[in-house]
Amino acid sequence: MEAFSKLTNMLLHALETREPTVDLLDSFVDHWKSITNYYIETTDDSRPVRQTDIPWRLRQMLDILVYEEKQQGVEETGSCIEYLLQHKLLETLCTLGKAQYPPGMVQQVLLFFSRLLSQMQKPLLQLVNVYRPVQKLIRLCALPGSNTEKEEAQFLLAVCSRVKQDPHTLRYVLEILDQPAARTPTSDQSQLCTQASNHRTEPPLPSSQSGSSVCSHVQSESGLLSVLLQLTKSQRGSVCLKAYECLLLLSSLQSGSSGEILCDHTQLAELLAGRLLELYSLLPLENLDPGEVQNWPHTPWSSQFSRCSSELSSESADHMTNFFSWFDFLDHLTREAPEQVLAVKLAQCVHQLWLLDVVQPQLQHTCEQVVLVCTSVLCAVVRLVQSWTLLDQLVHFLLRTHSLTHLLLQRCDHISDQISMVSLSLVDELLQKPHRDILDVLVLSFLQSRSYLSPPAAGQDDRHTETNEDSDDLEEDPFFFSDSLVSDSELLPPPLPQFSALPQSVLGSAADVVNSFLCLVPVQVRSAQLLQEGGYESYVHDAHTLVTQCQSLSLTWDWPLSLPPSSSSSSSSSSGELEFLEGPLLKVLFDRLGRVLEQPYELNLQLTSVLSRLTAFRHPLLNEYLLNPYIHLSHCARSLFSVLIRLMGELMQRIQSVSNLTDRLLNTRRHLLGLDHSTGLEHQTLLRGLIVLEEFCKELAAIAFVKLPLDPSDPPEPPETSETSETSETGTQ
Repeated sequence: MEAFSKLTNMLLHALETREPTVDLLDSFVDHWKSITNYYIETTDDSRPVRQTDIPWRLRQMLDILVYEEKQQGVEETGSCIEYLLQHKLLETLCTLGKAQYPPGMVQQVLLFFSRLLSQMQKPLLQLVNVYRPVQKLIRLCALPGSNTEKEEAQFLLAVCSRVKQDPHTLRYVLEILDQPAARTPTSDQSQLCTQASNHRTEPPLPSSQSGSSVCSHVQSESGLLSVLLQLTKSQRGSVCLKAYECLLLLSSLQSGSSGEILCDHTQLAELLAGRLLELYSLLPLENLDPGEVQNWPHTPWSSQFSRCSSELSSESADHMTNFFSWFDFLDHLTREAPEQVLAVKLAQCVHQLWLLDVVQPQLQHTCEQVVLVCTSVLCAVVRLVQSWTLLDQLVHFLLRTHSLTHLLLQRCDHISDQISMVSLSLVDELLQKPHRDILDVLVLSFLQSRSYLSPPAAGQDDRHTETNEDSDDLEEDPFFFSDSLVSDSELLPPPLPQFSALPQSVLGSAADVVNSFLCLVPVQVRSAQLLQEGGYESYVHDAHTLVTQCQSLSLTWDWPLSLPPSSSSSSSSSSGELEFLEGPLLKVLFDRLGRVLEQPYELNLQLTSVLSRLTAFRHPLLNEYLLNPYIHLSHCARSLFSVLIRLMGELMQRIQSVSNLTDRLLNTRRHLLGLDHSTGLEHQTLLRGLIVLEEFCKELAAIAFVKLPLDPSDPPEPPETSETSETSETGTQ
């Protein structure tokens, strides 16, 4: 057996064919000389490179380099790569590619560079004879009329992937080796841009010319970044995707100095913000539907590459998609960037180049269509933004630019119902964002002194006594009756426990507060019982959801658990009562609420939506001012409850002129629910306003029930079943 095994090995050894050992360097040099000889011997300069052996020679050279590297140790350098570096082969290839001789040579050079950078394991970009040809080849990319976008994108992705692996090579690729780090033209241009915007007096026209003039100074940079931005405009989806990925790779570098390099030595932030401005300037503001813009769905930046080319869409819809896709890309970039310095710089550029220089003049424009569309874009942007740095700049623009903030809040009570609605929608969107300054600036800063209280309100015992008297007065009023919600405990979720620490004398009994809002609408004008659909418990469920959402937003805001001391108590003994300033937002909301009986139905829904959201936040000042019906107001102050009381008095006077009120209310409710399609209803605005008012009071009662602790000593009263049957579809949203 052993002899047979030896014989087998001998036969196998004899039959084995071995290739003669080939010197790798000689082979490598031979392939390179064959390429150079082509230029010496060939006279036909019109012959395409694909018809020559140059592509094959380049592939062989690359295979030799990769094979040699695998045979070498970690610290060793092969003779072939040394030959490539010493004889500056990459420089020569770059020159041949630039000359496009033979035709199509640049494509082969791009492929060779791409494969070299992606297949070689040893770092190469820090070598001068590598990064200089790479820099030159980058300048050959994204040129007008280029037919090699696919190869260019692949090459740039290989460069950025290599930089991602070796972040210290970022300086070499961006050609910023000799530039000082203290002060750069980029920062100078940003300062000049800021100064120019601060001295702007004439609002520019909302045209594409304004966009191109503003962003012209950010398109002067040549190099990797500008090339990538240019490729994002390609009509080929695969090219665009690679360009986006390259930008994400550069912005996600983990090196501590990478973010500073991109901010201080490049115009990356200006280029990205300039692209947003460019896409915005393409929007045909005069032809867009504000409602469609305001409700534009989330458009992920990567979704545009999966869209079918056969999908038919209008040109304006394409422009909208491109704009919101790019905004989502910036939002993703600033949200995921490990270096916050880059995210902050980009958000500041968006603030300066787009919001201040373009959007603000459009908001101040005299054309109603421009104002409508511009505000609608802001609504969509605020709703879609997820990056905190971008949100912070949006909040700074909308709420810290004094003249603009005043203008936007004034427009909540504009003569145009459309402008009022979109302005209220913008406030509603802001209230849903996790930024503490929003409520502080809009509401809480005006309530902090509690000067809305009259001086006697400082005594809690007296206040509690008068609270009971007020409650008795309401119960004896023939226009009101107790429609208690809190009796049906089986249908209602338990209230959240955070406010159990508040003294009951401050807010009154929870049952009293709930019943106070339920009793606001007089019995003879209620219409909920006319349609036996749904029930009141649906409001409590929605209120619990709303309060929970608002609570999740404010968890990290360190709000106090108790009320601050009232300034009215100290001022009563010294200089007299302080005048209460409710602030521009509460002023327009209360003014609008006072006219709910004469406003369009949709506007009333948006108005009550904002007020409901404000009451749902768990802040002691909001609880007291918006949900406590029993506080003693100063002579110059009004609260949500007092506005509703005055509105009920006006309501009782206006319904005197409406005949067959019950039948008309029933028909109006059926019409709002889509059960009756008849048109031409008389007193339609008044009746719809009355229905909104009834549902709004129920929603406030539900919010109060969810937020306030129940007093065990208050036994719940039995509800009026016929009165509590209601559907929430006709109520506030």
